[in-house]
Amino acid sequence: MSDAGIARGGATREGWPFAYLDRVRFGDLDAMRHLNNVEFLRFFETARIAYIRSIVPSHQPAEPEGDWGLIFAECHINYRSPAFFDEQIRTHVRPSHLRRSSVRMEFLMESEQDGRTLAEGWGALVGYDYVGGRPCPLPDDVTAVLREQGAERED
Repeated sequence: MSDAGIARGGATREGWPFAYLDRVRFGDLDAMRHLNNVEFLRFFETARIAYIRSIVPSHQPAEPEGDWGLIFAECHINYRSPAFFDEQIRTHVRPSHLRRSSVRMEFLMESEQDGRTLAEGWGALVGYDYVGGRPCPLPDDVTAVLREQGAERED
């Protein structure tokens, strides 16, 4: 049985509190027969959502609870090596820069087969008031967990 889509909550790499294992599918490939650059973002997004759900189990990204949720505001990806069909990818996730209304989530994608770095980068998440239609502060219980996981307050 495949490990694709299995979240690992324990530290799988020093300094990274969470990792998510996924597999490159045929539909993820580009004309050069390796993982399409756009798909790297999808792998990161899937791992990031699994991480947030592990620390905030009630988080439903498709159905925000009440008026509060998170929106993805910015992303930076440094591509390091191609990934290929059926290769397992472990995406490590950790929070870093924590502000009143946002947090930066860093990621590191590695090949499970040989450990090579495939990509690294970060994405910014912003607390969002869906009723008011504007950014809002992150809840205290969420910021407390993010700080426990290594995020440092910047404001």
